[in-house]
Amino acid sequence: MQIKKFWPYIVGGLLVVLVGVGTAKILSGRMSGGSSNEAAPGAKVTSTSAGALDPNVKYDTATGVIQTGGLNGEGTFHLVREGGASHYVYLISSVVDLNAFVNKNVQIWGKLRLLRRLAG
Repeated sequence: MQIKKFWPYIVGGLLVVLVGVGTAKILSGRMSGGSSNEAAPGAKVTSTSAGALDPNVKYDTATGVIQTGGLNGEGTFHLVREGGASHYVYLISSVVDLNAFVNKNVQIWGKLRLLRRLAG
């Protein structure tokens, strides 16, 4: 078996693999939205705050520790506050990546949406 005969196939195969890996890396970065410290256009991100406030809106506020997980399909995160689970605030954000704040004590501003409690 002569290696010289297969050399172009080996080099071509390596090039295909390298181009495939490079393309996958570029596409995965675009699809994932980049790093967890990024926010939606118009939102500010600093070492101590993230988000965007509209001066014409009256926001509700809450303070606590952000944890992952919602409740019955509501929210993707929750804010643990004093008083137990009945005082948790369930969160979702299209402006800030809340993963960057998991296990951190934060104060949030947002519009409150009350949910009906299920009897039982």
